[in-house]
Amino acid sequence: MSPFELDEPRTLRKAVALLDAGTACDEPVRAIAGGTALMLMMKAGVFEPARLVSLRRVEKRYAAVRVNREGALHIGAMATLSSLASSAAVKRAAPVITQTLRTLSNVRVRNVATLGGHLAHADPHMDLPPLLTALGAEVRTLSPAGERTLAVGDLYRGYFETVLADNELISEVTVPPLDGWRAAYLKVTTRAADDWPTLGIAVALQMTADTVAAARIVVSAATNTPLRLTAAEDVLRGATLDAATLARCGDAAASGVELAADAHGSSAYKRELLRVYVQRALRQIEKT
Repeated sequence: MSPFELDEPRTLRKAVALLDAGTACDEPVRAIAGGTALMLMMKAGVFEPARLVSLRRVEKRYAAVRVNREGALHIGAMATLSSLASSAAVKRAAPVITQTLRTLSNVRVRNVATLGGHLAHADPHMDLPPLLTALGAEVRTLSPAGERTLAVGDLYRGYFETVLADNELISEVTVPPLDGWRAAYLKVTTRAADDWPTLGIAVALQMTADTVAAARIVVSAATNTPLRLTAAEDVLRGATLDAATLARCGDAAASGVELAADAHGSSAYKRELLRVYVQRALRQIEKT
């Protein structure tokens, strides 16, 4: 691993200023939060930054987790995944996040990895981006130009690519109140339950009695970015969750997306997984 300098600013604005200064003079500079992915890439020679800007000493409020009066869940970008897994606020406002974190990597990674880093890394195999997209979550970012808010689903541009500028950091994630919504996340792994997913599927439904009023279905891992399956959502809207509807929804999901083949399986295999697991996620929601 190449040598590098380390800055440890005490505020997030100072961290942004350091990134901006490095970008302006064309210096290879990167922010580091938990470092679970970045350090591995540096050791492999994928990244060779001359300077790292550590976010560990920024204001504690950026690691806070709270629910506001309206029921929206606010999570600071520096909150670790372990703190989210054990958070009573998260469990109360969005229990599907708590359930998902149980099989997200291993406890050593969760103890260090942060939510902001998890989202900004843009690895399509991550578990929370598709789930947060299905929940309608947003990220707030900070840059020298000020703050902006983006839907999590609009954050990703491609494989390991986001729309974030080099001098822009995620500061907070907001999950809106889930009144009337039910959600599930399922992933298929080829080895242990906490392994990288071959395919991830997140589903959120807004129900009116037994009828689906609105739906969000998001596939990941087999695609370069978390991808909404709008054709499958259209099948559900206004329907009841009977066996025929579930079968049509699975068929629509499998026929409307291009899936990437890799060491975990062929595109045809993943297509069949998608057909089956969309229906399983819907059945799981039906039971809640």
